[in-house]
Amino acid sequence: MGKPLQGIKAVEVAMWAFVPACGGMLADLGVDIVKVEPPRGDPLRGLSIGGMGKGAIDFSWESYNRGKRSVTLDLKHEEGRAVLYRLLEDADVFLTSLLPPARRAMGIDEDAIRARFPKLIYASGSALGPSGPDHEKGGYDAITFWARGGISSSLTEAEALHPVGPPGPAFGDTLSGAMLSGAICAAIAKRALTGEASSVDVSLLGTALWSMQRYVCQATADRVQKFPKPAADKPHNVLVGTYRTSDGRFLALCMLQADKYWAPFCEAAGRADLATDPRFADAAARRENISACYAEVTTLFASRPLAQWKDILSRQQGQWDVVQDVGEMKDDVQALANGYLKHVDCQDGTQIPMVGLPMVFDGEPLASTRSPELGANSDAVLAGLGYSEEQIIDLKVQGVVL
Repeated sequence: MGKPLQGIKAVEVAMWAFVPACGGMLADLGVDIVKVEPPRGDPLRGLSIGGMGKGAIDFSWESYNRGKRSVTLDLKHEEGRAVLYRLLEDADVFLTSLLPPARRAMGIDEDAIRARFPKLIYASGSALGPSGPDHEKGGYDAITFWARGGISSSLTEAEALHPVGPPGPAFGDTLSGAMLSGAICAAIAKRALTGEASSVDVSLLGTALWSMQRYVCQATADRVQKFPKPAADKPHNVLVGTYRTSDGRFLALCMLQADKYWAPFCEAAGRADLATDPRFADAAARRENISACYAEVTTLFASRPLAQWKDILSRQQGQWDVVQDVGEMKDDVQALANGYLKHVDCQDGTQIPMVGLPMVFDGEPLASTRSPELGANSDAVLAGLGYSEEQIIDLKVQGVVL
C-alpha cells in the first residue's frame, strides 16, 4: 500500500521537538523529508533527559526524526545556502522553526524563499504566532504552551505551592507538530486544487488556546480569570470521575447520561438498593444529596480489586476505563492491534519501540523507520543534486558540509 503523501518532498530546517515532530509525522505519511542540520547537529541530539544513560536510545530524537534523511549544511555560509536552494528546486514544502531574525540573516525568510520558489509551501512553527509584538520571541512548550496557554493554571489547586507541570517531555510540541502537519496537508491540497502555494504558521500558544477553547471562551464571556476546580467529593455527576479500587488502582467513569446508566450500574455492582433509594432516584435527587451519594459510590469501588471491577463494569453499557500507567501501554491490546505502538527494525538484528501515528488508512497502520545519524545522507543527497565528488570534498574542506 502506498503512503498518502508519497511523492511529496519537504526540506526541514528546524531543531528541538515542535517542528521536527511535524516532519516525523509527515515522513510516516510518505513525505520525503530532508532534514538540514548545522555541522554540530540539531541540539536535541545532545539533550540528556529522563535519566538516559550513556549509549541509551534517545526516544525523543527517534520519535520526532523518524524516516528522515540528514544533511549537514552551514547555512551561515554562502555555499551552504546555495546547496539549500538546490535542494528546494524540486521541493514542495519548506519547513522551519528558526526565529525570524535568524531566517532573515540566513536569507531563508519567507520573502526570500518565496521570491525564488513561488510554488513552494512555506511552513513555520512559532512560539507565539506570526503577528503581534511578541511574534519574533522564542519559546518552548513548557513555558509557551503549558504555562502561558493557561493549561497549567487550570490544573493547579488554589493553594498549591507550585503550578502543575507538563505530564512528559515535549507534550505541547507533539500536539503543535500535529497541528502544523494538518496545516501543511491543507496547503498541499489547496495547491493541487488551485495552483496557489500558501505560507502557513502554527504556534505553541495557538495550539494551547485551541486545546483549552471551552474554558477560554467561557472565561472571556463571563469575564472571569480562572475557574475553580470543583471539590473532588462533590461531583456534578457521581458517574463521571475516578474511583480507587481496593488494590490501589483507579477507574475512570464518564457516563454523561446519568439517569440512563445509574440503575444498570447499580444492578451490575450488586447495589440495586442505591437505585431505588429516594435520595438517589434521579439526577436531581443525587445532586441534592451528592455528598451521601458520592460516599456510597466511593465505598463501593473501594470494596473490590480492579480485576473484579473490570468484570462487573463490562456487564453494563456505561462508559468507563482503567487509569493506566505508561508502562502498561505496551500490553494494551487496542494499541497493539491498531499499530499505535510498534517496534521498528534497527537493521542490526534489534528493534526499538515507537509510537505510530494515530491514523489508520484503509485498515492498515503506517510504517515507520528509524531516525538518521548526523549527516548520514549528505554525500548521497549532494550527489543527487549534481555535485561531483570533488565538489563535495571541497564543501567539506570549507566546513559547509560535515
